[in-house]
This record gives sequence, C-alpha cells and structure tokens, in this order.
Amino acid sequence: MFPMQTKSSFTTVTMPTPEARLRRLMPATPLITALRVRYVECDMQGHVFNGHYLTWFDIAHTEALRTALGMSYGELVAEHGVDFVVAESGVRYLAPAHFDDVLEIAVTFLPLTSSSLTSRFAIGRDGTAVAAGFLRHVCVDAATHAKTPWPDAFRTALAPYVDDDAAAIG
Repeated sequence: MFPMQTKSSFTTVTMPTPEARLRRLMPATPLITALRVRYVECDMQGHVFNGHYLTWFDIAHTEALRTALGMSYGELVAEHGVDFVVAESGVRYLAPAHFDDVLEIAVTFLPLTSSSLTSRFAIGRDGTAVAAGFLRHVCVDAATHAKTPWPDAFRTALAPYVDDDAAAIG
C-alpha cells in the first residue's frame, strides 16, 4: 500500500433473485389477468414494444374491477353515474417480454382518496418480474365530467384488494 492509504473493506451486496424481485412487486391480494404476447405487439428487436404495457395495464384494470365490483365498466357508469379518467401513469421495465410469452398481470389498489384511485401492476413470466407500474384514475360525474367522490359501494367492493402497506410508487 502507498503511504496514507488504508485498506478498504467492501461489503458484499446480494442482488435479489428474479423470483424474489417478482414477489416484492406482486401485491399481497392481487387480482390476476393472464395474457399471451401476440406477434403484433413485438418490435423489430423481438421485444414487446413499450406502449403495449399500458394497454395491458388497462385490460387488467378493467378485469380487476369487473371481478371486484361484480359488474362491467358500463354497468358501473350506468348504475352509479360515475366515470373515471386516467390522470397519471408509469411503467418500470424490468425484463423483456417476447412473442408467445404467457404473462400474468397482478393488480392491487392503493387506499382511495376522496376522488382518486391508484392501481398498481406487476407483470411476471414464470416467476420473473417483467414490468411494474401504476395508473391513477380520477372519479368524475358521468354527465358533467366534474370531479366527484367515489360511491361508497365502489369503496366497499375494492376494500379486499387495497394494499394498505404499499410503499410510495416512484
């Protein structure tokens, strides 16, 4: 060693396995939608084009609401007089998906505010985390499109799927 140089010690950092990473991303009580990657969803490099992930989030979100509420989106609008619009979205790409992969999209919800709902998504393939993200919807009156509170029946139906321990999404 050179004068004034001290021996440094390095701490070994163990990176989580893909399976552990997926478990951390998958919510505790998810609603899961499976889909198979179609050829048309792939780019020239053979990977799924990034824009399709938001489409998949929307598909999984619609199916999660259908399961949790016991009604279709159209029935929700007609019965409760509310609609919702996307105010914010985000995707984190963790591993590529390819043609014919079977993916599972897990959905949970963060605690609702008076008029917004944040849905979390974790996409996995055979135990590997592929992508994670969120959609934030704002509840609006179906006729006027003015911001309005979520109906109590909506809150009650989503309660089993709310992840109260969710960390902030960054």
